[in-house]
Amino acid sequence: METAQTAPAPGSLSWKLSSHPITLLTFLFFRISSLLVYLLGMRLLSSNFVLIFIVTILLLAMDFYYLKNIAGRRLVGLRWWNEVDGATGDGRWVFESADPESREQNATDKRFFWMALYVQPVLWVVMAVVALFGFNFIWLTLVAIALVLTITNTLAFSRCDKFSQASGFASNAMYGSGLARNLAGGLVSNWFRR
Repeated sequence: METAQTAPAPGSLSWKLSSHPITLLTFLFFRISSLLVYLLGMRLLSSNFVLIFIVTILLLAMDFYYLKNIAGRRLVGLRWWNEVDGATGDGRWVFESADPESREQNATDKRFFWMALYVQPVLWVVMAVVALFGFNFIWLTLVAIALVLTITNTLAFSRCDKFSQASGFASNAMYGSGLARNLAGGLVSNWFRR
């Protein structure tokens, strides 16, 4: 008996539906890898702080660059940069957004992009709280750098988003799939199980 494989619905969280799967997977790799290296380093290899610090900073820098210059433009049509006036030395932020009518938007790309963009700073805040309550103050320097880089990209891309792509996708990504409900339910059940 043959089983029919069902294709994922458009806009669902499946990288196979992406218009730019290599860009999306690379973007997600950089987003996840810095957190994983930090978590594994803090818990397993905490005796080698310098190595974990350097590797995490390099991954965060690559994530910042890739998100700002490649993933934002290819996945959702957004770019931002800072121009410095040579005469006065004043900096000016430039935000660019592609017109959604002239550019075909992929719902899966947008959903992955906005969810990853907003979730990572939240996870770094959680890591800061864990480091603070665990009295691992030296790790807070790394978390502070991570927060500066991720929040800068988050705020800049939110500012670029003049066509409000993020408003619906951020809420759908968190609440539409039941992620917030499952996360809260898991935390409550773990709390009372102890």
